[in-house]
Amino acid sequence: MSVSKKSMNSPPTHTGSQVGRTQDPADLTGFYSLRPGAVWGWLRTEHLSFWAICSYLFVEYVRPQRIITALDILPWAYLFLLLAFLGMFVDRSRRWVRHPANLWVAIFSLLLLVSCFTAIYQDEAWKHFEWYFQWWAIYTLIVVIVNSERRFLVFLAIFMIATFKISIFGARTWAMRGFAFTKWGLVGPPGYFENSGELAIQMLMFAPIAYEVAIFVRPYVGRLTFYVLLMMPITAAMTVMGASSRGGQLGLAYQAYRSLIKGRLSFKVLVSVGVLAVIAWQILPDEQKARFSSSGSDRTSQQRLLYWKHGWDMMLDRPMTGVGYFGFAPYYQDHFPDDLLYGVPQLPHNIFIQVGTDAGFPGLIAFLMVIYINLRTARDIQKLAREHGPASRPRDGPATPAGNSSVVDDKPFAAIAKGLAIACWGFVIAGQFVTVSYYPFLWINLALTVCLHNIAKQHYLGPLGVTTRKPLQPSAY
Repeated sequence: MSVSKKSMNSPPTHTGSQVGRTQDPADLTGFYSLRPGAVWGWLRTEHLSFWAICSYLFVEYVRPQRIITALDILPWAYLFLLLAFLGMFVDRSRRWVRHPANLWVAIFSLLLLVSCFTAIYQDEAWKHFEWYFQWWAIYTLIVVIVNSERRFLVFLAIFMIATFKISIFGARTWAMRGFAFTKWGLVGPPGYFENSGELAIQMLMFAPIAYEVAIFVRPYVGRLTFYVLLMMPITAAMTVMGASSRGGQLGLAYQAYRSLIKGRLSFKVLVSVGVLAVIAWQILPDEQKARFSSSGSDRTSQQRLLYWKHGWDMMLDRPMTGVGYFGFAPYYQDHFPDDLLYGVPQLPHNIFIQVGTDAGFPGLIAFLMVIYINLRTARDIQKLAREHGPASRPRDGPATPAGNSSVVDDKPFAAIAKGLAIACWGFVIAGQFVTVSYYPFLWINLALTVCLHNIAKQHYLGPLGVTTRKPLQPSAY
């Protein structure tokens, strides 16, 4: 449905016939209404640096060069990163963002660099150097370039659309095989999400954000568009279930609780969640239910328990620098060959054991601080919205008519921040069973959170960090 203006104090709104007319530069109704014309009209005037960082995200997540092999003639991801880096210096809107995350990312990166120099297995360390250190550069570029609400919304939209494409493929594949169980789960596109466990985590990084965005834009879009948006978290959840990853499914259960139940107990909510839970349990294959029942006793679980036990031993043996960057597997092969149930050592299947064995306890502390700062920043964004913006919309439906005490949050900052925090928790939970510390999951999530915090502070507090505007009066649509 279109958005109508109810009072002079309401955020400026426009009907479909008004899009394209001269508007208040601060009015983002066209963006919230998902109108391509409004978005493109702004995007075509944007700077090269922003186009380049968006293009990087697209080729990294969609991998069109793998779909159309004729395009696979250049290292597109590196090319767009180089263009973003060069364009950044002539982008007048660029600004360095002061944030505690920058310090802890730098500390963590330097500790990993030290672990490369002190590694027992130097060849392994330098062979995998790029796995993490590219994310330090990418994080910095995103934080510096994505510095306005419009830029953030477009960048986030690319992330969501690209992941939605993957989730549709995963959900369709699982449905076409009759929701049956397979040992390999689901195979994602070549790259970071090809393995079923990593594919499931990408869905966890996407689903809560997609849900929060859908709820926020509901008053701005038509019913059909809203239902399409709801398909994003639904197909993501189906992909997690079809991927047969126990860690991913545990993360999904927690995210469902945080998004649907926590703080919203009512008969309607309980019935809705109960129905969803019954449906999910009924379509979950019997083999997957058996995997949960055998957790801790099957061979896969036993091997992981051995990895974690001996990983802890490695950290105690070399507490300051660890055995070295990517030194877990060769060190395990040399020192614990009798505890290999599959013949060849793998990575430790735990993000904290991976970082601790790679860079010792200092590296693990820095990594934990990165996660903590990420979650705290998301909480701070929500606090800013509560203290300086209109009250948040009731989560059980669209805004109510004027005269009701409920008011609409005129900005999506708090909603997206909540989604980012829930996504981060999904990464932490699923990360207890897979080795994904140096995958894009945490680092893209962190970059988005820091960007959003910077933009929210400018909106609510002004560029000097002090309140420059009165809180908006209650408005309705």
